[in-house]
Amino acid sequence: MIKNLMRGLAPLALILSPLVAPSPALSAGVVLFPDALAELTEASEDPDGYQESAFRHWNQGLDAADGCDTRSEVLIAEAEDAPKAGTDCTLTGGRWTSSYDGQSVTDPASLRVDHVVALEEAWQSGASGWTAARREQYANDQGAAATLVAVTARSQKEKAGRDPAEWVPADDSLYCRYVGDWVSTKLRWGLSVDKDEMEALKLFADGPCEQTVVMRSTAPR
Repeated sequence: MIKNLMRGLAPLALILSPLVAPSPALSAGVVLFPDALAELTEASEDPDGYQESAFRHWNQGLDAADGCDTRSEVLIAEAEDAPKAGTDCTLTGGRWTSSYDGQSVTDPASLRVDHVVALEEAWQSGASGWTAARREQYANDQGAAATLVAVTARSQKEKAGRDPAEWVPADDSLYCRYVGDWVSTKLRWGLSVDKDEMEALKLFADGPCEQTVVMRSTAPR
């Protein structure tokens, strides 16, 4: 899929480039996508030993007193129209826009809270050497908006554990945000990228995502 997508990036970049204004001064912790990409470490992945149970989720979330786990807290935080939280934080109503496919969703039960950098990808990129407590931190990270996102079940299944060399949102209005969130998460958690992943990201950095803003942050220890 990524190879087919990249065939269309060159003409798209030519269309977009006259519309791109000079870069404004960026705030601390904010960097343009090509500069963020340059900070990543390239390394081979280590696929051995991954189990989803190595990443405990969902835990009690940011507020242990609200009765909501991490998943529910993310849904509440990302809602465009707030849902109602009932007994045991059962959510009803509300409205969301899935960042993977742009679909408007009004039933919270049809949403999935996805790890932008999937748990298996994180394991292969450095998390295999973390403690169980740090993996739990990663799996429930609400300290950066890029790490966890509310998306449709269909788009989460389509993406699965694939990296940007294998999958990005099909809609060209969505994939720059996605690769920006991907790089932001990898930087935040000190995760590496493999060769194919880096090459795919560079194509976006050299094309339509050159002016995409990435939030740089450091995960808590």
